[in-house]
Amino acid sequence: MKKVQVCCIIDDDPIFIYGTKRIIKEVDFAENIIVYNNGQEAVDGLKEIINEGGFLPEVIFLDLNMPIMNGWEFLEEYKNCQYDISKKTTIYIISSSVDPRDLERVKHYNEVDMYILKPITPDDLGKILSSTTV
Repeated sequence: MKKVQVCCIIDDDPIFIYGTKRIIKEVDFAENIIVYNNGQEAVDGLKEIINEGGFLPEVIFLDLNMPIMNGWEFLEEYKNCQYDISKKTTIYIISSSVDPRDLERVKHYNEVDMYILKPITPDDLGKILSSTTV
């Protein structure tokens, strides 16, 4: 299976970040991992990557409930930014919310491929790697 070059975790929970990074390394999912603690940090960081001539991560794991800028606000900002990208970035919502309104709302974002309930598992990462979007 092909490995992701760069994946990004946008989440404010240090325990989730730690566990997810361990699983990513265990299953050899990604070469590099970028972490942002809220949506605003992520927007600023991704803009900086683009401004420096870099490529956006192939995969973004996005939490919905965060301070400063939540996942929904990040998605709006991301959708409205005119990123000049040659590689496709796929966003996966990683949330503990089972609210049907969240599950319905996520369908309105073409940028989002899947809604995964926390915690992320090796099986989840395997499905992502075997999908055609990566």
